[in-house]
Amino acid sequence: MSIKGVCFLCWLLLGACLGARAQDSLRTYRLLDSVRQLRADTAKVSLLIKKGGENARYFDNHKLDNPFWQEALTLSQQLRFFQGISRAYNEIGTSKRNKSLYIVAEDYHEKALKAAEEAKDTSLIVFSLNNAGVDCRRLDKLQKGFDYHMRALVLAEQINDIRNICVATNSIGNIQLTMEKYADAIQHFNRALALEEKSHNDLGVAINLGNLGYAYQGQGKLDLAIQYYKRSLNMNLKMDRPIGIAICYNALGAAYKEKKDYAAAMYYLEKALEVNDQVDDKVHVAESYLSIGKLLGAQAKHEEARKYIQQSIDVSTFWGFKSMLMDAYKALAEDYKESGDFEKSLEAVDKSLLYKDSILDEKSAMALTQMQTIYEVDRKDNQIRTLEHDKMLGALRTKRNVAISFFLAAFLLMAIVGGFFYIRHRNLKANKQTLQLELRSLRSQMNPHFIFNSLSSIHRYIWSNNQEEASDYLTKFSRLMRLILDNTQHTFVTLNKELESLRLYLDLESLRCNGIFEYRFQIDTAINDEEVLIPPMILQPYVENAIWHGLVHKLSEEKGLLDISIILQKRSLVCTITDNGIGRKKAMEIKDRKGRMHNSVGMKVTEGRIDLIRKINNKEATVTVTDLEDESGKATGTRVTIVLPAEFIF
Repeated sequence: MSIKGVCFLCWLLLGACLGARAQDSLRTYRLLDSVRQLRADTAKVSLLIKKGGENARYFDNHKLDNPFWQEALTLSQQLRFFQGISRAYNEIGTSKRNKSLYIVAEDYHEKALKAAEEAKDTSLIVFSLNNAGVDCRRLDKLQKGFDYHMRALVLAEQINDIRNICVATNSIGNIQLTMEKYADAIQHFNRALALEEKSHNDLGVAINLGNLGYAYQGQGKLDLAIQYYKRSLNMNLKMDRPIGIAICYNALGAAYKEKKDYAAAMYYLEKALEVNDQVDDKVHVAESYLSIGKLLGAQAKHEEARKYIQQSIDVSTFWGFKSMLMDAYKALAEDYKESGDFEKSLEAVDKSLLYKDSILDEKSAMALTQMQTIYEVDRKDNQIRTLEHDKMLGALRTKRNVAISFFLAAFLLMAIVGGFFYIRHRNLKANKQTLQLELRSLRSQMNPHFIFNSLSSIHRYIWSNNQEEASDYLTKFSRLMRLILDNTQHTFVTLNKELESLRLYLDLESLRCNGIFEYRFQIDTAINDEEVLIPPMILQPYVENAIWHGLVHKLSEEKGLLDISIILQKRSLVCTITDNGIGRKKAMEIKDRKGRMHNSVGMKVTEGRIDLIRKINNKEATVTVTDLEDESGKATGTRVTIVLPAEFIF
């Protein structure tokens, strides 16, 4: 075939791949739009969660937040459907954990637990407890993780929830394995294995076989450990499960190294590193580097060994894996010692001990034994709490009678004071109407400003993408424009309408920026977003500024994160927009370097609107911008805090 023919064939294949990707995107978002048209009820929440799971791989591959789950969460909050809130938080948290974002995952799963407790749904409580426990184990919070799993096990046994009994039992075994209580760990793993085999759950069988291998290796029974590792590997190969395959390869490499069969050990460890790189599992990438480094050190290949150990340290430091860092510095110290460099060996030992001390308390067998005792006592305490509850009800009735008397007296006083303030209010009303006219004038300037920016975005998006993706983008834009044109006709709109338009805007910007950032909303559970009123388009300019002057310019591998929270604090509505971008100083340097003299119209108009809100209400209405820095003074993002008076909440 000629060179022209080969090039033509390559172009055809590339076009087919891009076309398939565009079709996937169009199909997924059309499905989302079709679900959005359904009536807002609990059935819609369940469908959103189900479709989110079916399309999770698409959003994970494109490094996007799953909008199905986000919308399920929002709708559940609007309906005060606590079961839906818990299920959505659990799904989002597990997705974050699969991306090694363990701190964020723990936050979501703790919120899932709180919602499940509000719903009084024992199955959901157990599920959320086990999820939070797994997050804590990944973060080396052993005592807290044990606490979650023990609570889950007690409740799961009460309702005979076999699946979660297996999860909790296996997790407790893992904690005991970490504490080197191998006999106890084997007992828990064998119990979990028997239940998984009875349930025909291949994944659970594979996990418990591997864990039994770890426990037997800890006891020095290497041949038995290898036997269990290979059984686990065969199960994972059968399921085509890359993460499990990599774990088994790592385990086999460590076992053969301990047997001094270095050729077999290197074969399995290199296979593990290859698979871990493909699936981007940070914990096990670090483990593979460390294992290969130790193996090379055992063969006196010290310089090459230290390169691999340092790679393990770099990955573990970035992601905060304390146990892995303790082991890596210990291995580095041993390698320097074998090389005769005792000064560097001592430095590495000191660092290893620092990490060991930070987790020493959580590895205390005494603490875990005490926790088990506490759970046995709690069962008996439930009867006592019931009696105390009855006493509390009697005390509350007495307090209620006192409160009624106080209310009547306060009502009479308020009637007298109210007459005075009515006269004062009448005098201020004329001035307030004048200021409201000025506010309406400023609000009307936001429409053309936002539409101009959005049309500029669409022009750039169409210029750089294919027609199908552009069509999808325009569809979303038209929906957003309808919302904005409707909202800005009013002085105030409900919070849920404002958040709906903001989510659409963020979806558009995320698509346009190829998913370089994630966003999340945290709304105070005390706020009913259908009753809270907020000036329209009051947050959008600050969100836009965070994206285009903070997140877009990030050069690090860490993904951008935009956190939007709204809470009710005393008599004020506090809205916080936080990004982990490059910071204002760096953004200004980029702006100066590019010679841009344009100032944000949206920001100026919004500041004017907030100033008028303060004048109208004669109460606090402010905007505060805070530059975020780490301990070394390096910029880590920006936080904008907008405070509005509570008179805008009805």
